Amino acid sequence: MANNPIEFWLSYNNGAERLRLPVNPDTIEITSPFGYEDVEVARIGEYTIIGERGLREVSFSSFFPAVYNPSYCEYEDFPSPQECVNTIERWRDTRRPIRLTIPGADVNLAVTLRSFPIEPERAGNPGDIYYEMSFKQYRFISFKSVRNEDDDAGTVSASADSKREDTRDQPNTYDVKRGDTLWDIANHKLGDGGRWQELYEANEDVIGKDPDAIQPGMTLELPGGDG
Repeated sequence: MANNPIEFWLSYNNGAERLRLPVNPDTIEITSPFGYEDVEVARIGEYTIIGERGLREVSFSSFFPAVYNPSYCEYEDFPSPQECVNTIERWRDTRRPIRLTIPGADVNLAVTLRSFPIEPERAGNPGDIYYEMSFKQYRFISFKSVRNEDDDAGTVSASADSKREDTRDQPNTYDVKRGDTLWDIANHKLGDGGRWQELYEANEDVIGKDPDAIQPGMTLELPGGDG
């Protein structure tokens, strides 16, 4: 099936491993919840507190075909159905996020796989494996250590742990090496792997639309800031 602008990609370890779904799902459901809390306030009545946007959830269903059929397959030479299932389950079992990318549908999310029921074969389709997938957006966070210090009054206060200033000249570019990931580069060069997306946004013109597609030999511009 040629010239379809919609592609479904799953990738692991910042693109070190990638899998394109051979058959596009018929529909995709995306929810983006928002946090609201209704409270009763004396002499005012019910009042709504608007919270933060929740993590997005994505779900769809399709199947892994045993043989290529141009009427519904998006490309040829795809892995066998069991290979696809084994790969996805292995990624999930590492307890690390997966990236879901759907070019043409403006979806590019780090996610956790919440549900992956499969149905081996159906009448008239020997060898095919049908599946459902549900994902939830994964948000990268980092923590700074704190230390307690006694002040003159004998009370305890907390302050952010600071590092000795490094006065050496730091390069503002980095040449990608084999095996590098954006998370690893951000962690090593910026001091926080969670800044990988900031690194990607600063180099989108070099990397392209897929943040997992970094290649050895690319020269990336390092954002300023801490690290």
